[in-house]
Amino acid sequence: MARVSKLFVPFAAFALAVLSSPAVFAADGAADSSRGWLGIGAALAIGLAALGGGLGQGRAAAAALDGIARNPQASGKIFVPMIVALALIESLVIYGLLIAFNLAGKL
Repeated sequence: MARVSKLFVPFAAFALAVLSSPAVFAADGAADSSRGWLGIGAALAIGLAALGGGLGQGRAAAAALDGIARNPQASGKIFVPMIVALALIESLVIYGLLIAFNLAGKL
């Protein structure tokens, strides 16, 4: 039950944003609705990239720290691959940012 209540607030905020966005996009009187979808696409691109990157980096760091805690002598062999993995995960987030900038530039 606690998990449902934790998910309710983000879902309610997302639903409110989706339901209120047509009124905002219709306020300028433009007949072209693709601009609104580009804005939503840009927001989703960076939002999902940041969410996935944050989860991936958190799991990678937790696993590396768990390995170092279990075997402190292996910290040199664990630390460098962890930094490389974190850099690769961050590069995917930067790709999402570039996609969001490209979509926002078309608005």
